[in-house]
Amino acid sequence: MKVHIITLFPKSFPPYLDMSIMKRAQEKGLFRYIIYNLADWTVRNTRRVDDRPYGWLPGTVIMVEPLYNCINSIFESSKNRDIPIIYFSPRGKKLTQARAEWFANKHKECILICGHYEWIDERIFNFFSITSLSIGDYVLSSGELWALVWIDSVVRLLPWVLNEESLLEESFSKAIGRKKEYPQYTRPDLFQWQSVPSVLLSWDKKRIEQWKKSFY
Repeated sequence: MKVHIITLFPKSFPPYLDMSIMKRAQEKGLFRYIIYNLADWTVRNTRRVDDRPYGWLPGTVIMVEPLYNCINSIFESSKNRDIPIIYFSPRGKKLTQARAEWFANKHKECILICGHYEWIDERIFNFFSITSLSIGDYVLSSGELWALVWIDSVVRLLPWVLNEESLLEESFSKAIGRKKEYPQYTRPDLFQWQSVPSVLLSWDKKRIEQWKKSFY
């Protein structure tokens, strides 16, 4: 999967994406990200991407022109104008495990718009087909954190990024009916007065399966 990230804060991504599972996915050739600093597409070389909104409203809004130019530049370099575009917004549909699975299975290339300030100029939605997604009913200062959540949730589901058994029965997976995963324990069997449930020490697969399903 190739992910194009439009952002005002390019340094936000490498510290997380270049380590652990995301790093291994890149090393295996399963995931690649490209960062675009929106300031590089400003008009008249001002490096400014925002302006005051009409209507005497508070704050500032990302202007339509640099965003339009940046997206078109990605289309031109990719020679593909059908790349799905995602904007992270409280207005959007909730990002769920099912939606993450859909993106992982359906698309091999995406454009992510990381917003900032109050909003982005609404006219951009008239030029491009943009999907709005939310990760919760709260507000963040910028879209970089939202984008990292989306990338992590989707890339880990790509084939061969993780062991298939690890994904089969994890929380919200299809295999367990989109419910939460069961508790898990490891050594030692007894720590202070807390013991591992006896069923897990029984080596009885049938009983263990029944115990697991009691949490679904």
